[in-house]
Amino acid sequence: MTRISVFGATGSIGQNTLDLLDAGTHTTVALTGGNNIAQLAADAIRLRAEIAVTAHDERLEDLRDALAGTGIKAAAGAGALEEAADRPSDWFMSAIVGSAGLVPSLRAVRHGGTLALANKESLVCAGPLLLSEAARHGCRILPVDSEHSAVFQALVGEEMHAVEKVIITASGGGLRDMPLADLARATPAQAGTHPNWDMGQRITIDSASMFNKAMELIETKEFFGLPASKIETIIHPQSLIHALVQFNDGAMMAHLGAPDMRHAIGYALNWPSRTHLPVERLDLARVATLDFHAPDPARYPALEIARSVMDRGGLAGAVFNAAKEAALDLFIDRSIRFTDMAPLVKRTLDRMDATGCLDAATMNLDMVLQTDRQARDVARDIAATF
Repeated sequence: MTRISVFGATGSIGQNTLDLLDAGTHTTVALTGGNNIAQLAADAIRLRAEIAVTAHDERLEDLRDALAGTGIKAAAGAGALEEAADRPSDWFMSAIVGSAGLVPSLRAVRHGGTLALANKESLVCAGPLLLSEAARHGCRILPVDSEHSAVFQALVGEEMHAVEKVIITASGGGLRDMPLADLARATPAQAGTHPNWDMGQRITIDSASMFNKAMELIETKEFFGLPASKIETIIHPQSLIHALVQFNDGAMMAHLGAPDMRHAIGYALNWPSRTHLPVERLDLARVATLDFHAPDPARYPALEIARSVMDRGGLAGAVFNAAKEAALDLFIDRSIRFTDMAPLVKRTLDRMDATGCLDAATMNLDMVLQTDRQARDVARDIAATF
């Protein structure tokens, strides 16, 4: 049986992944989560996991109590996450939100097998490092972001030299119809409500600011090895087309499906085969129309910042992500406005770029983590002046 680990099991991606697993056909090695101890323990028991890990040290006793008498090991903290990632798995879901998912991803690829990558920060912060480590250990990385899974599927049987451009779609987020003049007064609750997707608060707010899509532009460059000039995004409010690939003969391949992450997860879980998935089937006659329009730079400045990151290269992605996460924390805490997030990220990048610390012909994990910490400090210092 396939040995499977799911990191970020209690989040939306993790829960959708577990929904597709069957304890009778898979052996569950490790499940990890955060503060939702009841969910983590229940899933570990149902899937008969070897170990369950909470990221929070202070919740260890709660997890131990919930797993008492089951024979499942309970552990907590960053060290425990790394130890769990060191347990051999054939298929590893990396769905921890944020840069915290980088180290487990890097450790997981050492087993070979398959890394199902939903943690976009791993590629944004350290794409060359992760990809080189995966190649060195014979690990296959399959994208789980719906957009990148769509591109991956559209490229099956195709040659990369024939690709003219990749277009990833964006819903526009929960504030897409709010007047520009009102965006500065948008609350975390308003930004945290999505019209199509059921996601966690942080990702949903990133969707509203389009920082999520900005991350995906960088991720596309890293994963598929495309120049920034061949990567575009377009607003598609229905979220039914997840990406398109245009080829040099003028043909376009589009991937369509209901807005359900189980499409991409199931594809990665069963690749290279396809199997039945319990997801909605599209009725195109009922859909009737598909709408598209170009993103407004004034509403979504994060997209242009992402392009500057792709041009800069080196450690710019690590700074971008760290500053973005710091800005998001400050917005959720109501320390800055919704419209302050993009300027804060840009100013952090500019300040660190001026010192030359973004240049890196090669990168290692220590460099990435040090840059991450420094960028968060710089972002907080700049935010104090807002």
